This record gives sequence, structure tokens and C-alpha cells, in this order.
Amino acid sequence: MSAEAILLRARGLEKGYAREGSGGGHRFVAVDGVDLEVHRGETLAIVGESGCGKTTLARMLLRLIEPDAGELFFEGRDLLRLGARELRRARREMQMVFQDPFASLNPRMRVGQIVAEPLAIHDSQLDSRERSEKARAMLRRVGLDEDAMSRYPHEFSGGQRQRIGIARALILRPQLVVADEPVSALDVSVGAQVLLLLDELQRELGLTYLFISHSLPVVAQMATRIAVMRRGQLVETGTAEQVLNEPREKYTQELLAAVPLV
Repeated sequence: MSAEAILLRARGLEKGYAREGSGGGHRFVAVDGVDLEVHRGETLAIVGESGCGKTTLARMLLRLIEPDAGELFFEGRDLLRLGARELRRARREMQMVFQDPFASLNPRMRVGQIVAEPLAIHDSQLDSRERSEKARAMLRRVGLDEDAMSRYPHEFSGGQRQRIGIARALILRPQLVVADEPVSALDVSVGAQVLLLLDELQRELGLTYLFISHSLPVVAQMATRIAVMRRGQLVETGTAEQVLNEPREKYTQELLAAVPLV
């Protein structure tokens, strides 16, 4: 794989936390020496049980939290050495769709303001009318009517709120989107519609996805490659076909065996 084809590369990422009540003497290792590459245009799914370190890893990859050790490169740039201004420029290329569509939207802001907010931060040369037009167009693209602009998040269903979150993440036309359990809080049918939307947007906008999930059926629908995480470590990585049909590791086999037959 050529260097140009690798969008994000991590080497030896580690993150630990003091155990509650230990007085800082004992540490829980959430991410333990992870090596990872994300290729342009792919959907790399990180799958594992709750508490295995998936979300911690995702947030470290975006530098929303700082690693204790390791290296992290985005488009060849050393993310861990970027200053505040350079990191801000890099952030417009990396956006996140959060797990909880109820908690991730500011309840005091109108939807038009929420979706346009990244433009106000990163594209300050745009005036308010231009930001509103771009927000309106993005909301239409994710399937919401124009009247959504003036409404508040509590007026929408869970699936609609997640569409708002997707619109906010994509308004800057990033290269990488980290989707952290984006349908786990939704009903199955609503979640399926959101997954279909994400797939359409990826093909339309040339997006790269890092998809965090505990659900193998969801991963099977979205992923081109899969990395299986257990206790802070990646124990198996391969194409979706290989990992789902011919898993090498016993833990992966156990995850697959636990999926209910439909």
C-alpha cells in the first residue's frame, strides 16, 4: 500500500486511566499499543464488546483526548506535534458522528445554527447568509425539510437527530468521518435507514469512514475492512469477508457465534 493511499496511521497508541478509588496507584489500560492504518475511501470498522477501548481509541485518533504514548499521522502530518492553529486546520478534515443523537446536539440552538456552526469556526470568511444556505443544502441532502432550520433538537425523532448530526459532521466536507456507534441508540429499521444514508454519502462525497460498533450485523453491512478489539488491543484485522467468514482468532469466532440467527 502506497503512502498516498494511507489517510491515517497510528503506531503504538496507549491510554490508561487511574482506577476509581485507587488513589492513582492502579491504572486501567483502555488502549494498549494499537497499530492501525486507515486507507482512503474505505470503511474500517473497529468491533468489540462494550468497554474494550473502541471509543477511547476513536477519540485519540481525532486528538479529542491525548494518548499517553505512540505516534499518529494524518496525511503524513504528525498530529501529535501540531500546534493549536495547525490542529484546528487539520480538524476540518476529520469529523465525528456521535453515538447519542439526544446528547450530542445543543438543545438551546436551532438546527440551522447547529449544522452551520463548524462553518463559523473554520470558514470565517463566509457571512451568515452563506452559512445558512450551505446548512440548508446539507440538511436537504440528509433527508430533512427546510423548516428544520428554525426548529430545536427536541422537536425531532432519534433518527432525525442523527441525520442532523451527520449533516453537522459533513458540512465541512471532511476526508475522514469517525462514526461512533451511530445507530446503537436507534430502532433497527431507523438505524438501517441511517446506514443506507451513510453509504450513499460515502460514495457521493468520497468519504473515508472509521466505524465503531459492537454489532457484527451492522459491521457486515458497512465495512470493507474490520479490526477486532479486545481489552484495549487489536487482536485481528482483515478484509470484511475474511474476518466474518474465516476468522483466525478464537475471540473473533466467539463474537460471531454470539450473533443471533435470524
